[in-house]
Amino acid sequence: MVQEAEQYKAANDVQRDKVASKNGLESYTFNMKSTVEDEKLKGKLSNEDKQKIMDKCNEVISWLDKNQSAEKEEFEHHQKELEKVCNPIITKLYQGAGGMPGGMPGGMPGAGGATPGGGGSSEPTIEEVD
Repeated sequence: MVQEAEQYKAANDVQRDKVASKNGLESYTFNMKSTVEDEKLKGKLSNEDKQKIMDKCNEVISWLDKNQSAEKEEFEHHQKELEKVCNPIITKLYQGAGGMPGGMPGGMPGAGGATPGGGGSSEPTIEEVD
């Protein structure tokens, strides 16, 4: 039984990588569609840029529907092609907005730096709490 498992290990690894690539492409594609359709971005993204992303996403989804059994390299190729279209537009969008939509350009309040109250207090620390 152990010999059988080892015999099929390579095939299983190839299949796992293929499925991971396919899932990654699907996830990225639907995330990009969701991002450009987000109400928070209305007016921040030009119709031309939105249409470019939507067209490419729809093209990839159509390809995925017809090529469910494609090889890992094909899924990766299509993801890179989609990223070539999306990344410059999304980067431009976030740079123009001063950070991620809905995010805080200056970071999270209270993150990092000194503890409130100057430290050295008698209050329990996280390590002391059960």
